Amino acid sequence: MNSTGPAVEGLHLIPFRGLRYVPERVSSLAAVTSPPYDVVVRPDGLHHLESADPYNIVRLILPQADTAAARHQQASNTLHRWLSEGVLAPDQEPALYVYEQRKGDLLQRGVIGALKLSGTEEGVVLPHEGVMPHIVEDRANLMRATAANLEPLLLSYRGNGNSMGSTAVVERTVLRTPLLSTTTEDGYGHRLWSVTDPAELAEVQADLSRQQALIADGHHRWATYLRLRAEHTPPTPWDFGLVLLVDTARYPLQVRGIHRLLHRLPVAEALSAVSDSFRVRRVEGTLPQALDALGEAAAESNAFLLAGDGAFHLIDRPSPALLARTVPDDRPEAWRTLDATVLHATLLDHLWKIPDSPEHIGYIHDAAATVAKAESDGGTAVLMHPVPEDVVRDLARQGVTMPRKSTSFGPKPASGLVLRSLTH
Repeated sequence: MNSTGPAVEGLHLIPFRGLRYVPERVSSLAAVTSPPYDVVVRPDGLHHLESADPYNIVRLILPQADTAAARHQQASNTLHRWLSEGVLAPDQEPALYVYEQRKGDLLQRGVIGALKLSGTEEGVVLPHEGVMPHIVEDRANLMRATAANLEPLLLSYRGNGNSMGSTAVVERTVLRTPLLSTTTEDGYGHRLWSVTDPAELAEVQADLSRQQALIADGHHRWATYLRLRAEHTPPTPWDFGLVLLVDTARYPLQVRGIHRLLHRLPVAEALSAVSDSFRVRRVEGTLPQALDALGEAAAESNAFLLAGDGAFHLIDRPSPALLARTVPDDRPEAWRTLDATVLHATLLDHLWKIPDSPEHIGYIHDAAATVAKAESDGGTAVLMHPVPEDVVRDLARQGVTMPRKSTSFGPKPASGLVLRSLTH
């Protein structure tokens, strides 16, 4: 927490009885996992997960039916059936869970638990992006129907970088035999341990009580947690929500851009509209080479990579007069100069005149998938350079919300390794 000003209560993380797949009841633990619900954006990805195993977690986090009410009821029925059949079972005692993800040189470790919810005004958990009400409404209806937190949010905090407190517990715990170990098809290895020793739980909780967290991934689910908390008279299990907390002083997160797919705007029209106010250059080479060029340009000015016509087009150095006319001046300079701010205020709203609605704009985490979809549909892929974590954190501490889908922090926790029931 901040060292000046009045003392503020920090993070309050408590153990819970995790719901986990019974390995003998599924084809493999890898086959029942999924990326977070909002990363599974393409129907082929959904169908692939559904066909991987009849008990894949995607049947709970993204149930398929003709109406929203039917989808949520289906998820509830499915969860109760899996519990009654012994496909999912609660652990014997409450625990915090140490979670590790590894791929090549990348290593991320953190602690999964039930976090006491707090409003933005309390300064304990800091959001940095806005949310869409219809998504919050959908997630709220799903959580009400299932009475469960089906996948953890990803929160980051800045510890002191040494092996004390929660980090010490994490690094002792990973020397033990894990509850589960699996490798998913994306090449990530996942391991999970339970921490039940009272002294170790107290060590983690004392350390986190001095910390402030940034929502790295899961703004809509956090807003959903707060909405559902408000519907219940405390104290209830709805006062807490399932999270993964990562000390980024010890395990830095990767930060990637979230790309835009403009369904109804051909690349030629997009380029024509910006030619008088941005520098436009064609970039030769592969997608990784084009993204490298985007990174170099983004170090000097706002920059975007457009694709969808078989080529890569770098647009940068926007007209200062245009920015002064189109970007709101009631926010800090760091917000006004964000690529996502300029994209939405200057390009989408002013030059391209595209409303921010699902029929016009898709949000895709993978650059290659965005380009492929634009090429197949005749639209425009707008590839984004990521925002550094320290910029995100500084804006969040000022209470400034970035345009939604401005960043993608990762690696994101796999869904399906541990769930939290609000009734067990």
